[in-house]
Amino acid sequence: MTDGIQTLISDAGYAGIALLMFLENLFPPIPSEVIMPLAGYAAAQGNDMSLFGVIMAGSVGSLIGMTFWYYVGLWVGEETLRRVAIRHGRWLTTSTRDLDRIDRWFERGGRWAVMIGRCVPTIRTLISVPAGIFAMPLRQFLPLTFAGVFIWDAALAWLGHRLGSDYAVVDRYLGPLSIAVIGLMLIVYIWRVINFNKTHGRL
Repeated sequence: MTDGIQTLISDAGYAGIALLMFLENLFPPIPSEVIMPLAGYAAAQGNDMSLFGVIMAGSVGSLIGMTFWYYVGLWVGEETLRRVAIRHGRWLTTSTRDLDRIDRWFERGGRWAVMIGRCVPTIRTLISVPAGIFAMPLRQFLPLTFAGVFIWDAALAWLGHRLGSDYAVVDRYLGPLSIAVIGLMLIVYIWRVINFNKTHGRL
């Protein structure tokens, strides 16, 4: 996979980076932890690309991909989610009361989680869906999302640029972190399923 990413970046330049980061949001097996360090490394080799250009290309691609999931959430809508919660609340580990709390949380300031969540492996893309479901205004979603992905992509690209041929060390450390986050999310989910009635009562 790494060889294919390197080839696309080399052949297509900024457009290739943007495309890869867009696809990263649709197909998680293509991780940004590999793409952006490789892009930063390519910029360091003098392939007619600057580090800033690499970061901007990656951020634009990420923004487009995450906006896609925002519209998926917007299409599903809060009312549909409420109907699903009433029927299958245990497996969603979410009741209508929970949805009310999440809605209020987004209104009060949860929108900042949209930016901060972009810097957390695994949930980076997922945070776009509830933002769409609870109809977070696009004028807030877009700048906060771009700010978050810019910070994340800049950090990864800078590391690749700085580490040079040792860019693979980034994935070596962030890979286990991503797995740990997934494992923690799975544990929390199982706990919530088991304790759903105790925590939420009857829907």
